[in-house]
Amino acid sequence: MEIQLLILPGLGNSGDKHWQTFWHEKFKNSIRLVQDNWDEPVREDWIFRLNEAVSKLNKPTILIAHSLAVSLVLHWAETNNNKNIAGALLVAPADVDSPEHTPDVIRNFSPMPLYKLPFPSIVVASENDPYSLFERKQYFAEKWGSDFVNVGRQGHINSDSDLKYWEEGQAILQKLISNINK
Repeated sequence: MEIQLLILPGLGNSGDKHWQTFWHEKFKNSIRLVQDNWDEPVREDWIFRLNEAVSKLNKPTILIAHSLAVSLVLHWAETNNNKNIAGALLVAPADVDSPEHTPDVIRNFSPMPLYKLPFPSIVVASENDPYSLFERKQYFAEKWGSDFVNVGRQGHINSDSDLKYWEEGQAILQKLISNINK
């Protein structure tokens, strides 16, 4: 089964040195979602853009979400669905409920939805991510029915982490694809 990737960047978009940008260049089967406002996100606008992209899908697709886009996936899946969404790779979820860890500009994505996702998913977490406590990400994974992968101390798993093509992440994605193809 040929799988398509829908890359969902978080707050501020994913820059030139972000693994999502490297993946989009590497994987010809990837689409990158573009939001109207990367720096002052409005939940309803972001959901609208995601729904627009999802409605055009014509093959099994995995959502590749980073940071704020993880909560976007949860908010979207709460009221929308599409048979082409085969799974989600949820990397470094930002704790939208925590003023200590995330900027006020994303508070409209709070509260973080806590329900079992209707498709297979993996939460990838770093032990020293400044945007969420490690235990909180474990709690999210449990509530979402997601597998959980600890990648050690890699910060926010973003451009600052300097992961380039992030081979470890590609292996985690492959595991998700294998589980879907069972």
